[in-house]
Amino acid sequence: MDEHVKARALFFSPWHCVTKRDIYMSLIVGNVEAHYARQGLELAILTALDEAGVDLGQLKTEDLAPIDEFHIGGRKFTLEFARQLELDETMHVLDVGSGLGGPSRCLAVEFGCQVTGIDLSEEYCRVASMLAQKLGLDSQVSYRHGNAIDMPFKEGSFDVLWTQHAAMNIADKTKLYTEMWRVLKPGGVLAIYDVLAGGGGPVHFPVPWAREAGISHLLSPQQLRNTLEGIGFEVLSWQDATGKGRSWFRRMGAKIKQEGLPRLGIHLLLGDDFRLMAQNQVCNLEEDRIVLIETIVQRPSSPSAIQRKD
Repeated sequence: MDEHVKARALFFSPWHCVTKRDIYMSLIVGNVEAHYARQGLELAILTALDEAGVDLGQLKTEDLAPIDEFHIGGRKFTLEFARQLELDETMHVLDVGSGLGGPSRCLAVEFGCQVTGIDLSEEYCRVASMLAQKLGLDSQVSYRHGNAIDMPFKEGSFDVLWTQHAAMNIADKTKLYTEMWRVLKPGGVLAIYDVLAGGGGPVHFPVPWAREAGISHLLSPQQLRNTLEGIGFEVLSWQDATGKGRSWFRRMGAKIKQEGLPRLGIHLLLGDDFRLMAQNQVCNLEEDRIVLIETIVQRPSSPSAIQRKD
């Protein structure tokens, strides 16, 4: 259904006391979903795998890494960050903004944990589930279509929350991280690898998470830290990953210049805008318009540690 039709339906619903904010949020969510929409994504991925010579009957998680690790640094950064968490098979992890499911499947295979993913894109969730089934991981990973600021999980459901490059489209960061606090067990940790606002000026658009500024909402590193601590999280580690992100882009750029685009890659998700988005992403990093932060924070286990909502 067209998002403007959805908004009109919401407005005329007899069961809902509609506010302008309701309509605005409905349209914004629709715009974000539309940004990530890609017709025929499942077929495009399977065709690219076949053309790359991958045996779909013997599919491995690393075969999918060029496309299903939709963040700066790819699978390498996922594994480096995950090794700081001491994950094991007793843990249930929630991947917020799980995309095509690459990191969730990587965590399940490498560490043995149970992983649930949630994503705003219904198509991404459907394709993620298909890929998990082909990998024989559908009993260990699962995906839910939903909104990160209103998740369909009970309080204290997860040992670990994991999120990579997912918050950039969400304007209300306090609501986002408060919801993450809610579904995280006391004593559990939240691992965030995200794109934040740098001091070098406004972002060049389009970028992989937004074609225009209306759906891009970046905090500065200090604003993020203040938000997390204001909710009640305790910061366990805080690392600036901008330098290694720049290096990764330089290596990838050199490889593409020499070999051309691979059959399987992020360009299948971003379409005709891929080259301009990639160029802008590099410029934004090099000009300090965006920065990368990896942080691990904890919801205190002590019952005396009361959540702050200032």
